[in-house]
Amino acid sequence: MSESDAAPAGTKPAPSNLVMRVLAGLVLAPVTIALAYAGGWLWALLVTLISIGLFAEWLMVVGAGSTALTGAGTLVLAMMGLCVAAGALKTAVVVGCVGGAIITLIARGKFMWAATGFAYAAAALLASILLRKDLVNGFAALMFVLLVVWATDIGGYFAGRGIGGPKLWPRVSPKKTWAGAFGGFVASLAVASGFAAFGIGKAIPLLLVSAVLSVVSQAGDLFESAVKRRFGVKDSSHLIPGHGGLLDRLDGFVAAILVAWIIGFLRHGVHSAGSGLVVW
Repeated sequence: MSESDAAPAGTKPAPSNLVMRVLAGLVLAPVTIALAYAGGWLWALLVTLISIGLFAEWLMVVGAGSTALTGAGTLVLAMMGLCVAAGALKTAVVVGCVGGAIITLIARGKFMWAATGFAYAAAALLASILLRKDLVNGFAALMFVLLVVWATDIGGYFAGRGIGGPKLWPRVSPKKTWAGAFGGFVASLAVASGFAAFGIGKAIPLLLVSAVLSVVSQAGDLFESAVKRRFGVKDSSHLIPGHGGLLDRLDGFVAAILVAWIIGFLRHGVHSAGSGLVVW
């Protein structure tokens, strides 16, 4: 639950809304972890479906949600997910490039926004599957990213509500505070400390990576807020009770998983990006 969705300092959100948030989290988090642990086709299927949902919601937010555009994006992302899961990464990239060009042509007047949304969803798909495909440390790396993002969201929410204070960027996200941003940042460091304590990576590198991913996650949240504000939209959808849509819930994760994969790829290559992220 990100701080940008929190009530202003000094007020309390409706209890029913908070309960819905907690219940949704209690259901979704275990399912996500279970499928992440299973990996393979199950994880690829979940990621592909979510990426399709992200693209569909993006189109609705920017006012380009036509049947043709949504259908084309669904087909291309599904093909990309199938190719990556089968180990055909080059084919997935080619499909993505060709499909992205077609989507841009279909979008016409909204081509820049449609292309950005497709790139956003495709990047989330590729990074999420590729990081997990590391047979040695894929699950650990994926859990590291998930827990850092979750800790940043939860820490930011409660620090923002409990402390309040100056706003971080009121024009884009009126409810997000500097205190919340710092609280989320500190909470993310606890995740890195926990991994190091259990012998998964070294403390100092993991703390640095966690710090980067926490900041990137919050930047992703602000980016999505800026897009919604640009088009006068409050929630990307009402798919998740108490949280809004997939974009609202996963904006920080999309940014963090992409940067996490880049770090792992630069260190250990395409097939061992998970190890490149957590093994130092």
